[in-house]
Amino acid sequence: MRATATSTGGSGTIAAKDRPSDASGASDQELAARASGGDEAAFRELLRRYERPVFSLVYRMVRDRALAEDLAQETFVKVFNGLASYRREFKFSSWIFKIANNAAIDHLRRRELDTLSLDGPTDAPTRGNRTGQVRQLPHRGENPLEELEARELGGAIEQAIGRLRPEYRACILLRHVEGYPYEQIAEMLELPLGTVKTYIHRARNELRAYLGDAHP
Repeated sequence: MRATATSTGGSGTIAAKDRPSDASGASDQELAARASGGDEAAFRELLRRYERPVFSLVYRMVRDRALAEDLAQETFVKVFNGLASYRREFKFSSWIFKIANNAAIDHLRRRELDTLSLDGPTDAPTRGNRTGQVRQLPHRGENPLEELEARELGGAIEQAIGRLRPEYRACILLRHVEGYPYEQIAEMLELPLGTVKTYIHRARNELRAYLGDAHP
C-alpha cells in the first residue's frame, strides 16, 4: 500500500479520491486502525477529512501557498508512515495537527523566518469551512469607513502575528483562529498546559505592543 495524496497546485489542498461509503461513517480511530492494516480506502477517508484543516494550519504558519502544499504533503506522508505508532486513546486530530505544526515550526526554524509577514491571499480553508482569517470585528451595519477600519485592523493583527516567534504563533493561531481549547493545544504541541497558557499570554502582550506601535 502507498500514500495516494497528490498536490493539486491550484486549490492549495491535497487531493483525495472519492471516499467509499463504508469508510465515511467510521470514527477517526477506526479508520486509523484500518489504514494501519493496509486499508487504502480508510487512509483516503482520513485524507479527505483532514486535508483542508491541515493545509490551513500550515498555511497560516508559513504564509506561502506552494510551501504550505509541500508541508501538508509531507505531513500526510509522515501520518501514513507513522500510523502504527498512533495511540487510539488520543484524538486523531490532535495527533495529525501536532505533526503538521511540527513540520511548519521546523521549517521556520531552519529558514529563520520568525518575522515572516502574514500578508497574502486570505482564502485559506479552515475548520468548519471558515474563511481562515484572524477573527475580526463583527459586522453591525457599519458605514463604509468603519468597515474599512475593521479590515485594516484585521490586516494589522495578521502582520503582528507574523512577527511572533514560531511557538507563540502556533499557540495563538490554534487558539484564536482555529478555536481549539487550551487542553487540546497542549496535547497537539506536547507542551504542559501551563506553558501553553504562558505562551498565549506573552503572545497577546507582544501583539498589543506591535499593534500599539502600528497605531500610535
